[in-house]
Amino acid sequence: MEQKDWFETWFGSPYYKILYKHRDEPEAQAFIEKLLQHLQPPDGCKMLDIACGDGRYARQLAEHGFDVTGIDLSLHHIEIAKEHEADNLHFFVHDMRMPAYINYFDYAFNFFTSFGYFAHDRDHLLAAKSFARALKKGGTLVIDYMNAVNVTRNLVPQDTITRGSYTFHINRHVERKHFIKDIRFTDADNKPRHFTESVAAFELADFEKIFNTAGLSLTATFGDYKLQAFDANTSPRLIMAFKK
Repeated sequence: MEQKDWFETWFGSPYYKILYKHRDEPEAQAFIEKLLQHLQPPDGCKMLDIACGDGRYARQLAEHGFDVTGIDLSLHHIEIAKEHEADNLHFFVHDMRMPAYINYFDYAFNFFTSFGYFAHDRDHLLAAKSFARALKKGGTLVIDYMNAVNVTRNLVPQDTITRGSYTFHINRHVERKHFIKDIRFTDADNKPRHFTESVAAFELADFEKIFNTAGLSLTATFGDYKLQAFDANTSPRLIMAFKK
């Protein structure tokens, strides 16, 4: 049997949503509002949400009247997202490394560190090229990533998080330029569980190299969800806009 990648196993499990249930919906909504104010997308334009999860960002974009498509590798998340489909909101299971649309979207978004999951750089480049191919000429890609410099400086090696009846024991370290997070807990049947996250410690220069190779040019950077200036040492996020 072919072994699944960590993100297929972890994101498709019910425990992922339990651990990260603290994600702030109002914060996400405020970010979308701020982003749209900055981008000023015209009415009726087509948008792609890459690695959309259960569609929380895509739904907010669609509520503004845009034609939104969400793609994600997780069938579990897409099934949840499809419950909210509308005339201007559609969801599909799709691997971001594979082209699905060519010269179709005005805007593409990749929210909440949904890049950098792969073990090999060639897969990151495949994904970047797929993002670029999906955009029309002059289209815009926005990537919302962690600020790797700041994360490295403030890395917490061990942590224990309680969510209801679950206690998650988390260990973090950097290995081969990836942030590794080991997550261990006991499930409701008293069975030990173990999942791993591995996300590339990409910095701004890494993104410029990858996406320039894919045919995209960096046009703006921001350091948080209020779109304040990016500072590598202090900003919590690295938010980038690229133009095709």
